[in-house]
Amino acid sequence: MAENQYKWGVVLVACLAIFIIVLDTSAMNVAITTLVVELNTTLSAIQAIIALYALIIASFMLLGSKLQDILGRKKTFTIGLLIYVIGTTIATFSVNATMLMIGWAVFEGIGAALILPATTTLVGSSYEGKDKVTAFGIWGGIAAMGAAIGPIIGGLFTTYLTWRLVFGSEILIVAIIFLFRYYLTESTPTLKWKDLDVVGTLLSIVSLILIVLGILLLSSPQNWEYVAVLIVSGSILFVIFLLWQRRRTNKDLQPLTDISLLKNRLFGLGNLNSVIQQIPLAGFLFIIPVFLQQVTKLSAFDTGLTLLPASIAILLFSLAGARLSARIEPKYVVMIGFIIAAIGAYILGGVFNLNTQMGDIIPGTIVFGLGTGLLLSQLTNLTMSAARDDQETDAAGLLNTFKNLGYSMGTALIGVLLILGIFGGLTTSIEASGISGNMTTEQIQNSLFNYVEKMQTVSPQDIPPNLVPQVTQIVDSTISSAMKQTFNVLALILLLGFITSIFLPKNKSINP
Repeated sequence: MAENQYKWGVVLVACLAIFIIVLDTSAMNVAITTLVVELNTTLSAIQAIIALYALIIASFMLLGSKLQDILGRKKTFTIGLLIYVIGTTIATFSVNATMLMIGWAVFEGIGAALILPATTTLVGSSYEGKDKVTAFGIWGGIAAMGAAIGPIIGGLFTTYLTWRLVFGSEILIVAIIFLFRYYLTESTPTLKWKDLDVVGTLLSIVSLILIVLGILLLSSPQNWEYVAVLIVSGSILFVIFLLWQRRRTNKDLQPLTDISLLKNRLFGLGNLNSVIQQIPLAGFLFIIPVFLQQVTKLSAFDTGLTLLPASIAILLFSLAGARLSARIEPKYVVMIGFIIAAIGAYILGGVFNLNTQMGDIIPGTIVFGLGTGLLLSQLTNLTMSAARDDQETDAAGLLNTFKNLGYSMGTALIGVLLILGIFGGLTTSIEASGISGNMTTEQIQNSLFNYVEKMQTVSPQDIPPNLVPQVTQIVDSTISSAMKQTFNVLALILLLGFITSIFLPKNKSINP
């Protein structure tokens, strides 16, 4: 680094980049109702866009990591920023859900997949010793801060200005990053374009997309015939991808990523636990706003305010967990984190009813956030400790791929569980209420399900006005019941994480 350059210039640029990516992940969940109304779309469509954003990042992450070796870190980072700003501009001016999906999920997702690995290697190569530890600490702290304040920023803009400013403000931050990109130094490319594993790239992208799309289609009973086909096809393609990587390695050709890392017990289990941890976190951040805005009728800002204590707990215990691991074996910190998060999810499962208010939800969210913070503090460092220095780029690419895949699957799977719970609960509630009149149970069910899909922002179709209060109570009661069932599933997923974490080796010196 040149003598006249600001010492922390690289980490400053990296932090600004990671901040806008994390902000997108956390800020827009509180704007679901507004997005449904202004873009004339549905809850399932917004759920799909949120899941696809994380999925696209996961699908292109390995390519983003490898492009650094072909183009250089700085150039890859810059190209990622250009793609990202195109996406955030499209998202800012979206007039429908399709346009939002193209801008936010596709363009921003691809841009983020190029930016994320580059920020890791740029920071890692620019500092040494204590400065390196400090730089990654700042980088991780800003990422955690972005996740913590995202719901408040999203709620503030959505309620008092416009949700479009979440994306619009990112355009401004990208402009600032471009102004300061001279702090970044270019790395020397070590590969040529002909070394890129095109087949492996296509297999990894297509396989992951098929799996998550299959999960998303579970929310539409009319599409269930395609679910198994998509999930099985995606799983088969992913196995073929792994075999293809091994084949290229055996032939001394450049693989897309070093899958031999997955044979390492610590690295493999670390990634598995990262996926398991991300699923409940993503589900939590998606379904809590759905309940708060449909049943308690909270604004986007108040929704963000309700999530704030959990966000603060995640941030504080991410920091505390790092110190705790100096006294307690990191494996045990992970195990404790899973148990505490599971207790938080179980507590939350018991608070949802027609009279639930903000204050009723907060204690459970804090416990959940405490456990999640402990998990976030350990899993990345623990997993990455399994990689040799020459494997760090591939290890970071694989870990970030699995983490984003977990987040995408969480939004898809937990959102689908909630929607299916609502759909099934409506049938029982309608039959018990005896309000069918001239309509069949199926007609009423479809009408009320569409009412839920529109976040109760329109009158239930074909329902007589005098019955609207009664059917609204049925819907709210059904949502409350489905929330309880879904949070019980979240608790079970976290307990599964606890069980798998038992098999983590105590330290990196243990052989796979």
